[in-house]
Amino acid sequence: MSKTHQVWLLGDNIDTDVLAPGHAMKYGIDQMKQYCLESVLPEFAAQVRPGDVIVAGSGFGIGSSREQAASVLVALGVHAVIAPDFGGLFFRNAFNVGLLLITCDLRGAVQAGDRIQLQVPTERPPTLIDAHGRPHTGEPIPDFLLRRVACGGLLPELKLKMKEAHV
Repeated sequence: MSKTHQVWLLGDNIDTDVLAPGHAMKYGIDQMKQYCLESVLPEFAAQVRPGDVIVAGSGFGIGSSREQAASVLVALGVHAVIAPDFGGLFFRNAFNVGLLLITCDLRGAVQAGDRIQLQVPTERPPTLIDAHGRPHTGEPIPDFLLRRVACGGLLPELKLKMKEAHV
């Protein structure tokens, strides 16, 4: 049986200022993470558990280019963010810090607190199984991005490549 992940449900247009608020930018990630989503889901940072997933509406990660918006989600242990579309800079930053993004519209298919299964094979689109056993297909994720997430982000991936090149 596949591992299940608890759903945190968010709406449309969750911007980078909501994920990493400006007033918290003076802190390091470990302290900054306590402010993640405080304006829309105040309990999130205290209650999210490693392996949980965020299911959101359109426009997740729109706004500024701050890398911390994706980094705080990684620091909190978020396994993946699932949304119909993502802000372009956030998309790049997320994969570069090792955060899995799955492009799929699950609005109306899941509720907050549901447990869903994710199947993210290489060379095929990801499949998400909702709490009722219904499959939903996401957009394919390029293998190089899946490898980056598996390595923990761009820097760990580059270190691994350098190590492999010297063997």
